[in-house]
Amino acid sequence: MTQSQSESPNILVITPHPDDAEGGAGATIAKWAARGSWIGLVVCTNGDKGTSDRDVRPEDLAMTREEEQLNAAKVLGIQHVSFLRLPDQNLQDNDEFREKLVREIRTHRPEIVFTIDTNRPYIIHRDHRMTGRVALDAVFPYARDHLAYPQHLAEGLEPHKVREVYLWGSDQPDTFIDATDTFDKKVEALFCHRSQMGDPSNEARIARWRQRYEEAGKKIGTPLAESFKRIELSR
Repeated sequence: MTQSQSESPNILVITPHPDDAEGGAGATIAKWAARGSWIGLVVCTNGDKGTSDRDVRPEDLAMTREEEQLNAAKVLGIQHVSFLRLPDQNLQDNDEFREKLVREIRTHRPEIVFTIDTNRPYIIHRDHRMTGRVALDAVFPYARDHLAYPQHLAEGLEPHKVREVYLWGSDQPDTFIDATDTFDKKVEALFCHRSQMGDPSNEARIARWRQRYEEAGKKIGTPLAESFKRIELSR
């Protein structure tokens, strides 16, 4: 991978649901947090449909998942979590959603944005597709251009240019980040999402995760790695 200009860049992670960021980039988030990066997380939906338990009320599930997300954020070293609380399974590529993400970018002014790759073929969760697509549009050109959402200027939010984007879940990754020392943090954070991941003593599930990251690690000669599609934006 090309080394980032700063060893501790400001990072904003934009994720569709609670638990997606941990699965896609948890070890890398923990690594950069340990280096001193400020890391913020934007959770786009309330996750109130993510269950097979017919006895759970959607509003109760949403509250549970927020609590789980806050616990996972502490494990990884994330300093700030924004909950947009948009409806699960109903994200739209529209002005309302885009403005919210532009606001987050202009507020926190990250050098790097992490989000999900939208280009996987055929089957992909609609919320994942919408999050990745709208997040990339928010990064460029909307957050950059002062005439996009000019009401932000009146609130003191200046335009901002993101330097790099890292996309997890890519079918064509080109950047591999050593996850060996922070894989355990990733696993711990994932199991904070008990409503989604179940029993943290599920060794078979952990072994499957480890095997996946071992394959990525071979690309850079490390035991474990997370993989991304990296986009560098012109300044």
